[in-house]
Amino acid sequence: MSSHTRPTQPDIRLHVDLDGYLRPHRSAKIEAHLRVEVAATGAPADLPAVELAVVIAVDVAEPLRASVRHALPAALRALPDGISFIVLGGGPEPVGCYPRGGAEWAVADEDEKRRAVFAAGAVPLHRDGPRPAGYAAWAARSRALLAGRPLSVRHLLLITDGSSAPGETRLEEELDACAGHFTCDVFAVGADWTPDPLLTLAERLHGTAQFVDDGLGREITAAIRRLRRVHAPQLPVEVTVRPSVRQVALSEKAPRPHRLRGLSQPGGPHHWSFPTYQWEQGSRDYLLTLVADAHADPLETDLQFAMVSIGDVHAPVTARWHRPRRPPPHVPTGSDGVSTLKATAVMRDALRQGLITLREHQPDAAKRHLGQAARLAVRLGEDWVLDEIGAVADIEDAAAGRVQLRSTVEADTLGSMILRAGTLPGVPLPDTVGPQQGPRCGHCDAPAGSEARYCIVCGEKLL
Repeated sequence: MSSHTRPTQPDIRLHVDLDGYLRPHRSAKIEAHLRVEVAATGAPADLPAVELAVVIAVDVAEPLRASVRHALPAALRALPDGISFIVLGGGPEPVGCYPRGGAEWAVADEDEKRRAVFAAGAVPLHRDGPRPAGYAAWAARSRALLAGRPLSVRHLLLITDGSSAPGETRLEEELDACAGHFTCDVFAVGADWTPDPLLTLAERLHGTAQFVDDGLGREITAAIRRLRRVHAPQLPVEVTVRPSVRQVALSEKAPRPHRLRGLSQPGGPHHWSFPTYQWEQGSRDYLLTLVADAHADPLETDLQFAMVSIGDVHAPVTARWHRPRRPPPHVPTGSDGVSTLKATAVMRDALRQGLITLREHQPDAAKRHLGQAARLAVRLGEDWVLDEIGAVADIEDAAAGRVQLRSTVEADTLGSMILRAGTLPGVPLPDTVGPQQGPRCGHCDAPAGSEARYCIVCGEKLL
């Protein structure tokens, strides 16, 4: 998110996994599972605090002051020395609470934190009268402030009770302007907030959204600790495609689902860049979708449809168009990775839709969606989904997708559950990337050596 980078870059490994045998037509879809593994070999365990700038924004109405009275001072006391920080409160527009005296940024040390804790006791909160123009106002103010702090990691921590959400009209437009400039975590307090815009904020700005009933100070501190584990603040996934590919899409599936927006590169109509942020040590899973026109391509020939690049690491996306009316001769090892990615996305969406329809008093739709989520959770081994469903329904047969809604469900709990369904980190997907298979005969499907020109079983020339 800036020109500042860490001295030591992490070690990156990239795996591509797909079914290489496809049916050709003018709008054929090619789906590939990308797994990116990051090992912080030789890098410090934590990012130096001087490389972080954090805006703590308190979008809470005066009647809920108690929800931040102790949490905000506790979080400020726990700030690491050297971090740049700002505290914003709310009036008709977001207003500064700390630092005082016209300064835009404070750098944490014992004295600054002591003064910030004292000032936070009088943080301005919404009272009767005009409210900020929705979450876009908070994002815009944060963007303006963070633009003057070009550090490696720039982040917004938004604490909200939803009191400024009514009248929201320009959130998507503002998020377009914020993309690439900072990331955001959202903490929802109280009970009168709408999940959808909070999920949009977190997803578009590559963070998380969560409901916090207790321990807000601990959650803020934990979020800042996570930021310090970042080993690559920004790491674009670049995709270069062959001319026959007309559409390119990339979405993160694990550990957190994120929509990624591709940026086409000037002068390179076949090159796309998908910015990603906050890379820690571990693995991420992506679904790459290409739409290609196959009418001029040869059949039964390995073709490279794309090259995926992350830093200095590159991996090809290769597949072959299979002749119609013939069954695929072989399904490569690891090709179930794509189906697992897609099933996981469907499971999360079914859980979320089930909770939304339950909140909207549509019991039949809720049972259908939650049953689908339960069935997929059993298949994928996602026990956390069954736990979420169990909070609102009795699971009669998870594998068959049979659930019975409970007669009473606390409406206040559904909003927080919808947030979790949208952003709760999942475990990395099963490691489905297997060893690369050698060539096989296109006539009888017998394996062939890498240097072979003719099949040793049927004698036909290898394609």
